[in-house]
Amino acid sequence: MSERRQIELVAEFHAYRIRPTRIAYRLGIDIALIDALLAGEREAKRFEALVAHFRKRRFNQRLRDSEKTKGQAAYEQRERALQDLQTQTGV
Repeated sequence: MSERRQIELVAEFHAYRIRPTRIAYRLGIDIALIDALLAGEREAKRFEALVAHFRKRRFNQRLRDSEKTKGQAAYEQRERALQDLQTQTGV
């Protein structure tokens, strides 16, 4: 796998709150690369932009999923998704 693809995958998995050791195990990526990306030592701007993109995509997916239910359950799913996004982005 190219390094560019590895960075994209790490960003996606990080957006879904998967631990770095688990990312390394599942994808076969060197843990040192993952740690460097998370610490901002390698391609910091690109990695942060990718993480933000995947978090927004996850948020939108959760909103679409909430449309499948009705009433209070849908409202609670939307609120949890919004709260998670705000917690992750610091908004």
